[in-house]
Amino acid sequence: GRKERATPLLPDTIAIMNAWITERATPGTEPLFATTTGRRLSRDAVEARLRHTTAGAAKSCPSLTGKNVTVHTLRHTAAMRLLHAGVDATVIALWLGHEQVATTSIYIHADMTIKENAIAKTTPPGTAASTPRYQPDDALIAFLERL
Repeated sequence: GRKERATPLLPDTIAIMNAWITERATPGTEPLFATTTGRRLSRDAVEARLRHTTAGAAKSCPSLTGKNVTVHTLRHTAAMRLLHAGVDATVIALWLGHEQVATTSIYIHADMTIKENAIAKTTPPGTAASTPRYQPDDALIAFLERL
């Protein structure tokens, strides 16, 4: 979308990135991930690296075989993991760099796990709830009716 986005990194990722920066020992103005000629990676080059990495990972994780893993897929996965962790959709929208929360709904469609968790939080009709339902006394009802 030709937008600049900032994404928070996990501490483990920061440690790996710092090690990579130290190993490269290049000025801070150079691309972090560069081509063999030192230029920044293009979108196609990033997708090619991801396909290569996915193919390698499929050797030890056969369920990846035949799956179309893209950078977009990784964004969707990140959104779903945040949603499963209980992060509000508006925060996820900010994380993804969306201007409108409605755009985020494409990523965070309710999957079966979320639906099952929602059902588990409800009490079916006709069963005893863990806390009894509040029943106002007659004096309170009479007062409210006079309002």
